Amino acid sequence: MLRITELKLPLDHSDVDLKNAILKRLGIKAEQLVSYTVFRQGHDARKKAEIYLVYTLDVEIANQEAYLAHLEIDSGISITPDTTYKFVAQAPENLKDRPLVIGMGPCGLFVGLILAQMGFNPIILERGKEVRERTKDTFGLWRKSIFNPESNVQFGEGGAGTFSDGKLYTQIKDPNHYGRKVLTEFVKAGAPTEILHVSKPHIGTFKLVSMVEQMRATIESLGGEIRFQSRVDTLNIEQGHVVGVTLANGETLSSQHVVLAVGHSARDTFKMLYEKGVYIEAKPFSVGFRIEHPQSLIDKCRFGKNAGHPLLGAADYKLVHHCKNGRAVYSFCMCPGGTVVAATSEVGHVVTNGMSQYSRNERNANSGIVVGITPEDYPGHPLAGIDFQRQLEARAYVLGGETYQAPGQLVGDFIANKPSTALGSVQPSYTPGVKLGDLSTALPDYAIVAIREALPAFDKKIKGFAMADAVLTGVETRTSSPIRIKRNEQFQSINTKGLYPAGEGAGYAGGILSAGVDGIKVAEAVALAILADIN
Repeated sequence: MLRITELKLPLDHSDVDLKNAILKRLGIKAEQLVSYTVFRQGHDARKKAEIYLVYTLDVEIANQEAYLAHLEIDSGISITPDTTYKFVAQAPENLKDRPLVIGMGPCGLFVGLILAQMGFNPIILERGKEVRERTKDTFGLWRKSIFNPESNVQFGEGGAGTFSDGKLYTQIKDPNHYGRKVLTEFVKAGAPTEILHVSKPHIGTFKLVSMVEQMRATIESLGGEIRFQSRVDTLNIEQGHVVGVTLANGETLSSQHVVLAVGHSARDTFKMLYEKGVYIEAKPFSVGFRIEHPQSLIDKCRFGKNAGHPLLGAADYKLVHHCKNGRAVYSFCMCPGGTVVAATSEVGHVVTNGMSQYSRNERNANSGIVVGITPEDYPGHPLAGIDFQRQLEARAYVLGGETYQAPGQLVGDFIANKPSTALGSVQPSYTPGVKLGDLSTALPDYAIVAIREALPAFDKKIKGFAMADAVLTGVETRTSSPIRIKRNEQFQSINTKGLYPAGEGAGYAGGILSAGVDGIKVAEAVALAILADIN
């Protein structure tokens, strides 16, 4: 088939308009067009008065070989690539050494799924609970301020991505089309088929819960084993090679191939690995606040008269500002029509994050407004970034009244450097609740100065962004992992053979899709290593 890219049509075009545009782009007559399918559909809203839908299409035509012989290279038309996933290995019969996968977030889920599909019968160890029970525990914090440190937004089946906007797009390079495999498996598990073609697919929490359950059932049906409430307390290493793990209950499991897919909040696990001598280095991450506006304001600013159009949905944004003090402030994890959620994983700490349902129909838009920091801001040992995060989260807990309420401040008051005493037109969505006050001590001075400068700058790009009644809620600290567990070309730790650091926690992903893609890569590496050991 042929692939056509960057085909633009008005927002309210018809199927006939699309077909005619295909014929015009290809320069063919209607009788030569056999069929077409939409591979990707997005929109171009750079000009609010002229919003276009932008298509990538796969087209079948008669006499394709003759057509290709006269095709110009830069025509925006090419051969459709083969995106079918192909397994790199198949497990031998009577496999003795079953691989272990620590963590069942998006990365661990795909490591386990791919290994199971290849017949390697993985054992997945998840410290938290299965997703339905985990959801109850998470709602316990949100609704009753009852916190479970082993079952929450960060820990449990599905990982942190389960309680998020469910974004399924990424900027990583993906020459092998692993992202297509991730999306295809999600559709098999019950995701809407539209995620295969919309330019910025998302799912939302409620759909993710049932999808995760279905993927778990698939892994188990293929011979995989999943153990919940099975925290790994010790990685067992002999002469620089992994030989297994010891669980919190004292049980030891043997394996020469252990995948570490624990997410960015498994701080006790990182400490254990560091003490065991696994090579870890500090890496940059970001900290800041969540900001909430009326979704209607964002829609109007981004889409103008087309705000509310069903093909556009709730508007998003992406902002960045380079400050006078050398810091960069940017929007992070924007959640259209969503809510700000309590995302701590430790007692006596407050952490915020954003979440949306599939419908994205809540009244507020929210995103992180965060400041980039580097290991130079928290010098010391490789885990110093974790200590830095903890200090900010503990401070937020105190500012919020030590009840898991989050500290908050109106944007107008924050810019004017005065405490907030009453809410305006924007009602914050964070539960257990927001305690208004002064956020100026919630982050380091350089971060406060940078955000105060950035908000008016963002207002020039989205009118109303610095509206006085918009609400800031603190703190956002888990933007990415503060560490990287360095690995070699075989995806193994550079100094611990048989250990496969993977996903966001190890510093190799940033979101559901990229974590799933990394999981596929690591699963392939594990499978090939097991076969090499046998041979």
